[in-house]
Amino acid sequence: MGWLIILSNFLAAGIRVIVCLFLISRLLSAKKIEKKSIALALASAAVIAVLASVLALPELYRGILEVVLIAACAIRFQQADSRMSLFMGIFYELSVSFWQFLVAAWLGVIFRSPAFLDDKTVQGQIAVWCLHVFLIALMWYLWKHPNAAAKQARRFITVILFITFLAVVSLSEQTALAIEDDILDTWTILAVVLMTFVLVFNMNRQYQVEKELAKLKSEQVELLERDYTTLNNAYAINAKLFHDFHNHIGVLRQMLSHSRTEEAVRYLDELQMPVKGMADTVWTGDETVDYLINSKSVSAEENGIQYDVQVEFPRQINIRSADLCAILGNLLDNALEAAKQVPDGQQRFIWLVIRRINQMIVIKVENSFLTAPIEQDGRLKTSKEGNGLHGWGLKSAQTAAEKYDGTLQTSYDGNIFRAVATLSY
Repeated sequence: MGWLIILSNFLAAGIRVIVCLFLISRLLSAKKIEKKSIALALASAAVIAVLASVLALPELYRGILEVVLIAACAIRFQQADSRMSLFMGIFYELSVSFWQFLVAAWLGVIFRSPAFLDDKTVQGQIAVWCLHVFLIALMWYLWKHPNAAAKQARRFITVILFITFLAVVSLSEQTALAIEDDILDTWTILAVVLMTFVLVFNMNRQYQVEKELAKLKSEQVELLERDYTTLNNAYAINAKLFHDFHNHIGVLRQMLSHSRTEEAVRYLDELQMPVKGMADTVWTGDETVDYLINSKSVSAEENGIQYDVQVEFPRQINIRSADLCAILGNLLDNALEAAKQVPDGQQRFIWLVIRRINQMIVIKVENSFLTAPIEQDGRLKTSKEGNGLHGWGLKSAQTAAEKYDGTLQTSYDGNIFRAVATLSY
C-alpha cells in the first residue's frame, strides 16, 4: 500500500506540474510546453514524491519544491517572465491545495467518513484523484479550444474561487464531519488571499496590455510619419510639374516655331524623366492607398521582386487613412522583407489583391519567402534580431482591422506566405 501511495503521489505531482506549465503558456503567452520540459517535470516530480513519502515532508515543503520546479521549467523552457512564473506557481499550488481540501472535506461530509481527509487511505486517494481528473479535463478542454481568450480563463478562475470561498464557509455550518475551527479559519483566510492574488494578477495583465497598446501607438505614429512625409513630397513634386506645365508648352512652341526640332525633342526627353515612372502607377482615388502601393512598387523593383497588383477600391469609405497605413503598409513591408531574403536566381514575388465584396474590403498579400515563419502560442513571431518595434507590424494591422469588425489571417503553403485582412466599410 505504501508503494502504491508513492506511485499515486508521483503521478499526481506530475499532473499538477504539467497542468501548471500548460496554464502558464496560455495565461502568460509563453512558449508551448515541450517534450523536454515534460520529461524534466516528470523526473523532478518523481524525486519530490519519493522524498515527501520517505522523509514524511509536510505538505508545505512539498508545495514549495513544486513551485520551484514549475518556475524553473517555465523560465528555462518556455521563456516566461520569472516573476510572473513564480507568482503563477505559488497561486496554483495554493489553489490546488485549497481545492484538494474542499474535495476531501465534502466527500467526507457526503459519505460521513473522515478518512477522505487522510491521503494515506484509499478514501483519501479517491479524493486526490477526483481533483486531478478535473485538472486533466481542464487542460484537455483548453488544448481543444486554443482560441479561448486569456481574459475568459481569468474570469473563469475568479468565478471558481468565489464558489470555493462559499464552499469553505459552508463547511462551518455542516455537522456530518468534525473539522476543527482553526483549520476552517485557515482555509477561509487562504480563500481571501487567493482572491487577492487574482486581483493582483488581473491588474498586472491590464498593465501589460496598456504597455503593449502604447508600443502599438508608437509603431503606428512612426509608420504614419514615414509614409505621410514621403506622400507629401511625392505630391509636391507632381504639383510643381503640372504648375510649370504651361511654361514648358511655351518653350516648346518657341522652339518648334523656329524649326529647332532636335532641341525640342531633347527638351521633351528631359520633361519625361520625372513623369516616366508614373506610367505604371496605380490610381485608386485614395491618396494613402495610391502612395503605399506605388512606393512599395519602387522598393520591389530595386530589389528584383516581381510586383503584381489588382485593385478594386471603393471611392467613398469611412476607413481612416491612419488605419489603412497600419494594415496595407505593414502587410507590404512584411512581404518586401520576406521576399528580399529569397536568394538570387529564385523567384521573388509579391501579389497584392484588393477587392470589394458587398460592404467588405478584402486585402490579400501573397509573397515568396525563404524560411518558414516562427509561431509562438498560435501567433507569428518576428525573426528579426534585437528589441524595439520588431514584430509589431501584424499586431498593428490586426488592431486596425478590428476597428472595422474585421480580421487578419495569415497562412503559408510551400514557399508562399499569405496575409488576408477583411474590413467592413
